[in-house]
Amino acid sequence: MAVTIKDVAKRAGVSYSTVSRALNGIGSENNERRKQIVELAEQMGYVRNQAAVNLKLSRSYVIGLYFSTISKMTSPFVLHDVLTGVYSIVGSKYNIVVKGIDMHEPGTINPSYFDGIIVLSQRNEDMAFMEEVMEKKIPMVVICRTVYLNAPNVTTDEAKAMEQAMDYLLENGHRKICVIEGEQDLDSTQLRHRGWQDSVRKHGLDPDEFPMVSGNYRYASGLEGAKKLLVFQPTAMLCFNDEMAFGAREAIAQAGLRVPDDISLIGFDNWDLSGYNSMRLTTVERSMSEIAKEGTRVLLRRLETGEVDNRRIFLDNRLIIRDTVRDIRNEQEGRA
Repeated sequence: MAVTIKDVAKRAGVSYSTVSRALNGIGSENNERRKQIVELAEQMGYVRNQAAVNLKLSRSYVIGLYFSTISKMTSPFVLHDVLTGVYSIVGSKYNIVVKGIDMHEPGTINPSYFDGIIVLSQRNEDMAFMEEVMEKKIPMVVICRTVYLNAPNVTTDEAKAMEQAMDYLLENGHRKICVIEGEQDLDSTQLRHRGWQDSVRKHGLDPDEFPMVSGNYRYASGLEGAKKLLVFQPTAMLCFNDEMAFGAREAIAQAGLRVPDDISLIGFDNWDLSGYNSMRLTTVERSMSEIAKEGTRVLLRRLETGEVDNRRIFLDNRLIIRDTVRDIRNEQEGRA
């Protein structure tokens, strides 16, 4: 049976309240007496009930990390990077509870359970959940998406990043470009779609002339999407994330073609594998870990100091140029 404060008090010959004050470092007990009580408690194997302590302090030391969905659209690589980023900031002080918004039952969120919530939102349907969090007055930060609530946002300009990726293909002479997009109801997909189309129009071209398919940000959808697009005999493929780009590379290989000799390839996210796999993928770097870190810093300043910072913070993306895009400008000029 677990040792209680009452057990320690009985052994020490003092009151329950005296032991409680000594173990919590409060009250008027002299340092020597407090030290004796603490040492006795340790000898007896007393362990503080942290849940009870937290309840008294009105703190749970739990942070909720909510994704739009865990099972359907969240890549395991994104999940890993976000969790790594969050834990690198909170350390051991807070526990992290990971949940999917799509599994949330409206009206059930308990403000006493969470000190704060980080939301990685991708869908308009998430707004009801975020509004519930705001109504319950739980401190919240939203990452990877701009939302017009009285809460901080940390994200990147994904439209501009994808515009730069398409610019790079066009500037290297590619015109027969196919695109593998993501889930159409996700904000990221819509922003990246706008970005590559802005690039195409900027170069005086018609986006409707660029074949595209929709994937789901997973390897298999990149593989199947690329198989469908190969019938257009593209010189390049632009993929909405690295996981689908690696799937597209497999489809290209199965067709007896090579990257970049036959088909150039660009991804998005800059997986760790992107620079070390046998295919050194040219990709847009969007560090989910850094986004998560910055969002966690903002939330912790609110929890620890009371600082309210409702800014919209945009971190930089950059195009990482490696080995998967071939310059075909001279070939195009030769055909002209």
